[in-house]
Amino acid sequence: MAQIGPNIKFNNGNEAPQFGLGTWKSKPGEVTEAVKYAIEIGYRHIDGAWAYQNEKEVGAALKAKIDDGTVKREELFIVSKLWCNFHKITSVEKVLKKTLSDLGLEYLDLYLIHWPFGFEECEDFWPTHADGTLRVSDIDYLETWEGMEGVLQKGLTKNIGVSNFNSEQIERLLKNCKVKPVTNQVEVHPYLTQKDLSKFCNDRGITITAYSPLGSPDRPWAKPDDPKLLDDEKLVNISKKYNKTPAQVVIRYQIDRGHLVIPKSVTKARILENSQVFDFKLSPEDIKYIDSFDVGGRICPMSEATKSPYWPFNIPF
Repeated sequence: MAQIGPNIKFNNGNEAPQFGLGTWKSKPGEVTEAVKYAIEIGYRHIDGAWAYQNEKEVGAALKAKIDDGTVKREELFIVSKLWCNFHKITSVEKVLKKTLSDLGLEYLDLYLIHWPFGFEECEDFWPTHADGTLRVSDIDYLETWEGMEGVLQKGLTKNIGVSNFNSEQIERLLKNCKVKPVTNQVEVHPYLTQKDLSKFCNDRGITITAYSPLGSPDRPWAKPDDPKLLDDEKLVNISKKYNKTPAQVVIRYQIDRGHLVIPKSVTKARILENSQVFDFKLSPEDIKYIDSFDVGGRICPMSEATKSPYWPFNIPF
């Protein structure tokens, strides 16, 4: 099966499939089958992270589809992220090698700093004090980026980037780095359109990758009365106009804005449905209308880390 969707070119000349599969919140028992099926129907971009705690299972799927001839390794675009516990320059390579081992790969296609702030260095996924508050560190992400440049130079990854960085953090990084990040992976959906950050990054040659493009309806902390993006009557009406589902419209919304987009699912029918977005295009008027849905509806604020000097959401964008 041919790759779904086109490639997007990064600022270093490398390319990435614009459309991919997210694996956040995908349980280890489900994610292997989800990734295998996605590859079978033409997904080539698989987004993961150490923090998702399912990389061994993702790796099992990659091995199965490479071994059975469905796809060659060089046809895949595999992403992972450096978690907050490992921001010291001396930790980056060690943790990346653990990710590569779990995935069964010799290199990544893209490695990201998951968040601009760090936690105290330890193996605990979520290190806390006795009172339950998060043990944040003051390690500067500029030090972390040096480590990222190091693993890039060694060929352990083909590209490096960031995730959840604000405009000031991007600007500071650009003034101090040897290698520019190719992408900033951030939460983007109609309730949080990120128009200013998108323009800021694009003006500097940095692509936006949109995570939670469906509004993350299965997030564990959702409250019963939280607005549900895919049930929004305005969005439902647009989807009827195009004879598509609301999910397909919001995925296409990211594609038409030039973003990479990585909707997550472990359900075969939805994995297929999410991919069927390349036979239509939203009108400029409808894109502008969807832009108007923005209410600053951030669903991943990581408010536990507000005490870090590098928490990113204390400025407008």
